[in-house]
Amino acid sequence: MKYRIKTGAPENYSGQCVAVGVFSGGELSEAAKQLDKAAGGRIKKQIKAGLLGGERGETRLLFDVDGIKAGAVLLAGMGDKKQYGHRAFREAAQACVASLNEHGLRDALLTFSSEFPAEEDAIYWGVRHAVEAADYAAYRYDATLSQKGPKASLKTLDLHYEGRGGKAAAEKALNHAQGVAAGTTLARDLGNLPGNVCTPSYLANQARKLARENKKIKTTILNEADCKKLGMGSFLSVAKGSDEPCKFIVMEYKNTKGKTRPHVLVGKGLTFDTGGISLKPGPGMDEMKYDMCGGASVFGAVKAASEMDLPVHLVGIVPATENHINGKANKPGDVVTTMSGQTVEILNTDAEGRLILNDALTYAQRYKPESLLDIATLTGACVIALGQHASGVMSKHDDLADEILAAGNKSWDRAWRLPLWDEYQDQLKTNFADMANIGGKPAGTITAGCFLSRYTEGQRWAHIDVAGSAWISGNGPQKGATGRPVPMLSQYLIDRAG
Repeated sequence: MKYRIKTGAPENYSGQCVAVGVFSGGELSEAAKQLDKAAGGRIKKQIKAGLLGGERGETRLLFDVDGIKAGAVLLAGMGDKKQYGHRAFREAAQACVASLNEHGLRDALLTFSSEFPAEEDAIYWGVRHAVEAADYAAYRYDATLSQKGPKASLKTLDLHYEGRGGKAAAEKALNHAQGVAAGTTLARDLGNLPGNVCTPSYLANQARKLARENKKIKTTILNEADCKKLGMGSFLSVAKGSDEPCKFIVMEYKNTKGKTRPHVLVGKGLTFDTGGISLKPGPGMDEMKYDMCGGASVFGAVKAASEMDLPVHLVGIVPATENHINGKANKPGDVVTTMSGQTVEILNTDAEGRLILNDALTYAQRYKPESLLDIATLTGACVIALGQHASGVMSKHDDLADEILAAGNKSWDRAWRLPLWDEYQDQLKTNFADMANIGGKPAGTITAGCFLSRYTEGQRWAHIDVAGSAWISGNGPQKGATGRPVPMLSQYLIDRAG
C-alpha cells in the first residue's frame, strides 16, 4: 500500500474518503468537528440518531455528505476519551483499513494521525503508529493458496497533519514506519510459510536476496563443514537429527564510517521442531513451524534498518536447522561440547533452541558487539507467565534492559523484564557435564536465560523470549505470525542511530 503525507483542510480532500475519529458518547474529534462544521452539522446529527456510538473498533460510512469534497466520510470509534491511548488509536486505524477494503474504496485520508495521544512528538508518533497499524491490518498471507483471494481495494492511504514545523516530523515518521512495516511483513511471511517450504536452505536464500537488494548488506552462509571446523558441537548436535542441511546465516548491514562496533541480533531459526526424542504432543504441532520466528525477526530487523537507511552497524545471525528424529538425533543423557568449550548434558531434546543459540552467541563475540541481543521462541513457560501480549526480557545489564523496554513501549511492541539472578543457576547443575540444558519446571523461562548467560560473559547482552508474542495460536482467522518483535528491535536501532 502507498502512504503519503497530506496537509490542508480535510473537507477539501479530493480522494474517495475522509476518516475521522469519534469518541464514546458521540463526542467528535477535532477533525470530525471540522468536517461537521463544513457539512452543516450533518455528522453530529447522524451520530445523535444512533449511527455510531464511538466504541473502539466501530466504524460507519456516510456517503455524499454536503460540504465534503470526498465522496464518503468514515467515522471510526475511538472509545472513552479519558482512556484514549496507543491501543485505541491503533485499533481505530486498523478498523479503518478493514472498512475501506470492505467497501471497495481505493484511497482515503486518515485524519486522526494528528491526534495521537502523546505529550511529545505527537505528529511523528501519530503518523508512525497509523502507518504501522494500517499495514498490519492490510496484511494477507496467500503464498501457499492455489486460489488467491481478491486483492485489497485500498491502494493509497494519506496521513493528515496540522501544525507549524510538522512536515519534517511527519516525513521522518513515514520513512521509519514504512521500514518497520516492511520488516514486520517479511517476518510474518517467513513465519507463516510451512516447514516444507521455509527450510534452512530457504532462509539462506532469503538472506542472499536481502544482500542483492541492498549493497550495504553482506551475507555469509556457513554450512555443516564450516560449523564443524569452528567447533559448533551444540548446534550440530541438533542439526544431525534432520535430513535437511543446516545453515548458519550471517547478515551484516553497515551504514557507518570507519571501524564501528556493531549491534548484534541472534535469532533462533528452528524451521520445524518435533521436540526430537522428547516428542511434542500431536495436537498443535503444526504450529512448530513458528519456532523460527526469532530468526524471522532478525531478518525483519535487517530489512527494516536497510529500508530506513539507518546510520547503524548491525549484524544479524540466524542458526537455522530442524529438530527431527532419526538414528543420529540427540538422546536424553547425551553430552555435547559447545563452541565455547563448555559441555552440556541434554536432559530434554525439546530444549534445543538454547543448544543452537549458545554456539551462535559464542560466534557473535568475534564482532566485539556494542550490544548483543538474542531473540527466540524459547520456552512455553514464558507463554504461561506473560501470555501473548508481552515478550520476556532478561539481562544482567539494567541500562540495556531499560533501553529494550523503552523501545517496546514506544513501538507498542511491549515487553516485561524477568529476573536473571545467580540463585537460579543452581538448577542447571548436573554430575555429568558443565551444565544441563534444562533446570526443571520452576522458573523455566528464567533458567533458559541463565543457560544462555553462560555464553555471554563480558558482553552487554539481553535475551528476549517471544514464545507468546511471535504468533497467535489456535484455529481462528487471526492465527499466524505477528512479526514481533520487529517493531521493538527496529525502535531499539533507531534510538541507537540518534
